[in-house]
Order: sequence, then structure tokens, then C-alpha cells
Amino acid sequence: MKVYPRARLYEEMAFIAFYFHWGRDELMHLEHSERRRWCKELSEINRRMDTAPEITLDALN
Repeated sequence: MKVYPRARLYEEMAFIAFYFHWGRDELMHLEHSERRRWCKELSEINRRMDTAPEITLDALN
């Protein structure tokens, strides 16, 4: 059986906690696959927001 790296686990938990404001207990009860899925979804939202065209006042006129 392979052990998931502790540093990676904390990185994923911090990432999810930052966006959802979930506590340690909530995060520790997530299955590995569910935690990874939330990280993937949040990352995709961030990517889309980073590439979205900037809306300016000039663009609205």
C-alpha cells in the first residue's frame, strides 16, 4: 500500500479551506478522491478567471 505524502495532503486541505472556509474535521472526513475532485474544480475555476477578458468601464460604452 502506498502512503499519500503528508505535505501534499496539507497542501490540498489548505487549498480547499481557503476557498470554502471548511475546518480541519470537515476536510479530514473527505475521501481522497473527493478531496482531489474539489481541488480540480477549484483550480479550473481559477484558470477560467485568469483567462477571462477584463471588463472595464470603456468596454461597456
